[in-house]
Amino acid sequence: MWVQQILLGIIGLSSGVVIAGGLFALIVELGVIADFADRTHTADKILLYEDCAALGGVAGNLISVFRPQMGYLGFLLPVFGLLSGIFVGCWAMALAEVLNVFPIFIRRLKIVRYSVAFILSMALGRGLGAFIYLLKRW
Repeated sequence: MWVQQILLGIIGLSSGVVIAGGLFALIVELGVIADFADRTHTADKILLYEDCAALGGVAGNLISVFRPQMGYLGFLLPVFGLLSGIFVGCWAMALAEVLNVFPIFIRRLKIVRYSVAFILSMALGRGLGAFIYLLKRW
């Protein structure tokens, strides 16, 4: 019984490490952190930015898992909201830059006449996924 629990713990921890590594690799690959360093003219501190992004992910996971009580620290919620908004805005900026890849990809693969079908299928898939998610929640 305890061997099964230990094995499940190891698998869960390993899966979390892999997913977190993939997320931070995506953040770095999209150029969010490098873009920050470029815009603020602090390229010499890029490793510090990457460490802060990783620590933010770890802190977010710890808060998500353990759900600590805020108590008298409730005044920090606006700061957290501001930083979360900045993070989401940066993701939106990075993903908008990635969307420039789609027209190039479509032209290179010579699938221009099927582009409407691809876009429609992505939209329908997203809508169907959201519908199934909401259906299971009810």
